[in-house]
Amino acid sequence: MGKINMENPGSGGRMSRRKLLLGGAATAAVVLVKSTFGKMVQTSLPESSLLLADPTKVPGPFPGEIGTRSEFESLAKKATLTSSRTPLQSLYGTITPSDLHFERHHAGVPVMDPEKYELLIHGMVDKAMVFSLNDLKRFPSVTRIAFLECSGNFRTGKVEMSPQDICGLTSQSEWTGVMLSTLLREAGLQSGASWLLAEGSDAAVMTRSIPMRKALDDAMIVYAQNGEAIRPEQGYPARLFLPGWEGNTSIKWIRRIEVGDQPYMTREETSKYTEEVKDGKIRQFSFDMDARSIITFPAFPQQIERGWVEIRGIAWSGRGRIVKVEVSTDAGKSWDAAGLTGPVLDKAHTQFKLLWHWKGQETEILSRATDETGYLQPTMHQLIAARGESMGGYHLNPITAWYVKKDGQVLHRPER
Repeated sequence: MGKINMENPGSGGRMSRRKLLLGGAATAAVVLVKSTFGKMVQTSLPESSLLLADPTKVPGPFPGEIGTRSEFESLAKKATLTSSRTPLQSLYGTITPSDLHFERHHAGVPVMDPEKYELLIHGMVDKAMVFSLNDLKRFPSVTRIAFLECSGNFRTGKVEMSPQDICGLTSQSEWTGVMLSTLLREAGLQSGASWLLAEGSDAAVMTRSIPMRKALDDAMIVYAQNGEAIRPEQGYPARLFLPGWEGNTSIKWIRRIEVGDQPYMTREETSKYTEEVKDGKIRQFSFDMDARSIITFPAFPQQIERGWVEIRGIAWSGRGRIVKVEVSTDAGKSWDAAGLTGPVLDKAHTQFKLLWHWKGQETEILSRATDETGYLQPTMHQLIAARGESMGGYHLNPITAWYVKKDGQVLHRPER
């Protein structure tokens, strides 16, 4: 029999709740509980009874060092060798738990010692400067909520695809750090300085050219995420963060910023992260993420029942705030304005909702977003018309449709 010390749940021999969930009624567990007079007494209960018993009669686990999710909740990213996707359909609100933030790496996650961390700023500056992590934390801090999205955040082609599969390479956090403009002022920008080279500490030595206008606008060097030190997968101990711009420009594990007067034409921004357009041309430095939305409920693999259904989803734009989201419940024949759940923030995921009375008919439900610049989320046909058939895999933000069957099953409707 396993022994569970309810007075000291961290002691040796403690069974996990997962083991209790899997254990049968025939297996017993020894539990130490306090009697009415405060004395510890030993009692024996079937392991399954600990789960099914009245929680007011059996003491639960005592406080631990790190919180955990309920055994009944199963949340995970879908991972490949280079990326993992956020389970958008399983989240509430707009903040992504840090451990569920999507990942995209070019050479894995480096192990960085914060005590040895340094950020070099040099080039067309009055004085080259090296900042330690503690140096960065001494500057006035800034905190903002904003999304991050991979420029290749789109997949389609199968009916059994969830929001996580289709566009799970976007997540939202509360980011804390120092404004990059503050550090550049410390170094002193020289006349003619108009571009930066941002370089990471990963094995790929990921580098991107960044226009000075962005650096002086809202670029940040962030060292905290959702109230804790930024996660290693997100760039610990510090990363560049460019709100609203394609994720690959927000260089993780940032170690060097060189100031210059022209783009550096690095490996990554010349071999990829460009889009084919008509007449054999290539669009380069298309930094902003266009307005987009997706319904997260109902969506595959969920199934709904007849009656009132609250359609929910998220919308976002790298060019500012979302001002309108429209939802169609008749395959795009008509559109209704959805309600936006505040706060509606700049360059941030915004939740939308629409109450729908489903009578059991087959139909398609869709959403489309409009941002404060007036940009309206396009269909795939419109994207092809603008860019041509061979438009590559970057910056695709088409309207996404869900097919609702008569039995309530919801499937992805691949873009046609």
